[in-house]
Amino acid sequence: MPLCSSQRRSTVLKDLVALTKPRIIRLNLIAGFGGFWVASKWHIDGWLLVWMLLGSALTMASSCVFNNYLDRDFDTKMARTRNRALPQGRMSPGAVLAYAIALGIAGLAVLFSLVDPLTGWLGLLGMFVYVVVYTMWLKRNSTWSTSIGGISGAMPPVIGYCAVTTEVDAGAWILFALLFLWQPAHFWSLAIRRMEEYRAAGFPLLPVVKGVTRTKWQMLPYILLLIPASILMYTYDYVGVYFLVLSLVIVVIWFIHAVSGFRAKDDDKWARTDFIISINYLMIMFFVMILDTNGV
Repeated sequence: MPLCSSQRRSTVLKDLVALTKPRIIRLNLIAGFGGFWVASKWHIDGWLLVWMLLGSALTMASSCVFNNYLDRDFDTKMARTRNRALPQGRMSPGAVLAYAIALGIAGLAVLFSLVDPLTGWLGLLGMFVYVVVYTMWLKRNSTWSTSIGGISGAMPPVIGYCAVTTEVDAGAWILFALLFLWQPAHFWSLAIRRMEEYRAAGFPLLPVVKGVTRTKWQMLPYILLLIPASILMYTYDYVGVYFLVLSLVIVVIWFIHAVSGFRAKDDDKWARTDFIISINYLMIMFFVMILDTNGV
């Protein structure tokens, strides 16, 4: 039975939203808000916050749509992606490309004109790394894709922070480090679960090329380095002792669970739990960071 016009509009709208990967955007906006709040020290410029979040959301959405466009052939080979709009033929590649460009132009225009030129350049850097360096190059050719691609994922809190400070100082670098170090261990737990799908699609991710055990070993230093990054947030007086203690406790829990992976009999179950821990670590850390930001 053919779809009526209202059903078609609903389907198109759902596809347009899905192409932007809203769950990724939501998580990164929390990080962006956290960076903004830390720099503001409880003195919030409401409109600046709105424009920063809007510009960040649009640039991230653009990058995700570009990712869908560029990966459309690979997506047909993976169970979790083959039902997307492009592999299913519900939208044309040309329309998706135009959508990505429009979102990117709108997002950069907001950041450059309504926030600060520095945030615009940071947004552009994040887009370039995600679309060109990660999606077009490393994801198809190197196990380093996850680590280097993390540069783009670390931009949201830096953009939020620099929207207030208009400069890249120690706080910006520490926030960058927190997100940059979090991402590989977080993503590799997902990659272990989906290893055979990534292998079939032809993506040379670390667990596909080097194996699960090597991936587990490589996760450990990233998790451990979150400890000095959290300590620096406290040392530089951006946050209080509650953030320091809670963030360290969660990192230790995550690290202990990561080490337990070497004894795990079910890698899929272990990786699922590790993924959940990583998500909760990020959300709790930024929530407490906001509540425990030191004022002036």
